[in-house]
Amino acid sequence: MPKPEAKKVTERAEAASASADHDGPSSDAIAQRLGEDIRGLRKARGMTLADLARRTGRSVGFLSQIENGLKKPSVGSLQSISDALGIGIGWFFQNDMADESEERQYIVRRDQRRRLNYTSLASSADYLGMTDYLLSPNLAGQHALVVSEYAPGASSGDDTYGHDGEESGIVLSGIVDLEIDGKVYRLDAGDSFQFDSTLPHRYHNPGMEVAVVLMALVPIALRFGHSTDEIEHD
Repeated sequence: MPKPEAKKVTERAEAASASADHDGPSSDAIAQRLGEDIRGLRKARGMTLADLARRTGRSVGFLSQIENGLKKPSVGSLQSISDALGIGIGWFFQNDMADESEERQYIVRRDQRRRLNYTSLASSADYLGMTDYLLSPNLAGQHALVVSEYAPGASSGDDTYGHDGEESGIVLSGIVDLEIDGKVYRLDAGDSFQFDSTLPHRYHNPGMEVAVVLMALVPIALRFGHSTDEIEHD
């Protein structure tokens, strides 16, 4: 028997798919936003349409039409795309896809934040004790705003890693040890940082309280090993 969360996601996906089978503004809006989400995630993964086509078994033309809101994929096709992008299908239905308000393209309410997590684990909980939330409305822009929460003793991993781009941020609460290119910097609440992301780096919370860090990533690049998962409600 499917878990309640999985059943809920499937029901929302089928509802959106059913809505997309009818003509009208809401149907077009759903297809457009779904396509934008897929394109944003694909680019954040550094994948081309050809890469996505190989992983899904769908044609480049079909996927291009989906990204441009010209085709409305079935739940089956959307599941294949989700698997290829390394995400749960629920990512696309965390918010009301039929919401046509102007606010949606500019604003993210606190209870609508999308959670970034590890999909390779059976549990949605981060085994590192670290959780990222996407604060940007989508991944279609040139940069992304993310808030990271580190539980006491949590880190971004025991090893350092580097990737293309640049990141900057500010510690909102708690204490963070930021290691950059072999040197460790102790950051307290109110301290900020900026560095070339190609330099090997690592975040660690050495304190006894949760540390919260607000970060800007340019260009958009999800952390290595991270992908989108279920939304977290406060």
